[in-house]
Parts: sequence; structure tokens; C-alpha cells
Amino acid sequence: MIKKSNVVLIALIFVIGVIFASCAAVQVKPTAANFKAPKIALEMIEIPQYDGYWYYGGKTKPTKGKAGAHSAPLPLAVTFNITNPNSYPVFLDGYKFTIAFEEFDLVTVKGYETQWIPAGKTNQLRASTMITVHSGLLSLLVTGGFKLKAKGTNAWAELEKWWTTIPDMAFPITIHEGSFTFTANGVSKTLPFKATYPE
Repeated sequence: MIKKSNVVLIALIFVIGVIFASCAAVQVKPTAANFKAPKIALEMIEIPQYDGYWYYGGKTKPTKGKAGAHSAPLPLAVTFNITNPNSYPVFLDGYKFTIAFEEFDLVTVKGYETQWIPAGKTNQLRASTMITVHSGLLSLLVTGGFKLKAKGTNAWAELEKWWTTIPDMAFPITIHEGSFTFTANGVSKTLPFKATYPE
């Protein structure tokens, strides 16, 4: 026969368990007041494939295919760590940033990939883009002419230096004009971002 004290003890344990389960089930609702800004950090910049430095103009006859201005590609993969300090998940709803070699802007990346970042956790985001010697030349001629002149150099000299030394990360690459948008339950935050690699 079960003693009365044992029955009371079992009932008490059951009630405490129900209370703890109820508390665990109650989630904090995101609001503008409690939505903390996620933390964004630049983890690394990689070159997934390297094909050297080369360029040929539109008058050069190719061995195969059609003539045209063609040049060495330079794929870049930028990895970010994104930490969610909130007690609820947040949603990365797009981003953009500009990549500059030294102080010269070469490409702007717009990403439409989305992901949920769990409460208190860190996700990685890997954004890929491609620059070519030809696209880099156009960017420098449009936006960097005065800077190049002030530096006592020219577009071709800078492009060759960058393409031949980037495997060793021999110059600073800046991620700037960054804009990362996060949402949670209709609340939205757009965060600026800037970092240089290697630090």
C-alpha cells in the first residue's frame, strides 16, 4: 500500500514538472524594444579558383571562339559569422556590400539568400562574386582615375599587382557600404557593416 506522503510527493513533482514545461513553452515575442541587433563579423575571404593574370583585346584573334576583350576571372568568396543575441530566432532577409582592393571599389555584391538564425546561435553566410581584369579596368577608369593619378600609378599597374599578389593576400581587401537586413515577427533592422581583410 502506497503511503499518503508518497502520493503527495509524486503529485508535487508532477505539478512542478508542469510548471517548468509551461515556462519553457512561453517564448519572448519580438518587439522593437527587445530586438537586439545581430553581430556581423568578417571571417575570411577566399579565392576558390585562381587562373593567373591575363588580358587580350578585341583585335586579338583567339585560337577558338570569337574575338573580344577577355581577361582573367577572379572569383571571391566572402564568409561572415552572424550571431543572434536574442532569445528568439531572427531572419536574414538580404544584404549588400562593396569590395575594394586597397581604396579602390571594384564590385558591389547584392545577396538575396535568406536564412533563420536560431536564438543565441551563430550562423555562417558565404557570399560569392566574380571580378575580371576587364571589369576591374572599367571600375577603375570610371571611379578611380583621380585616385590613381594622385597615387602616381595607372589602372594596368594596379590590376597586375592585385591579380599577381592576391593569392598571398598581399594587400588589404575592404568590405564596406555593407547593409544587412534582419526581421523577426514584423520587426526589422538594417545594419551597416565595414571590415578589412586581413586585419
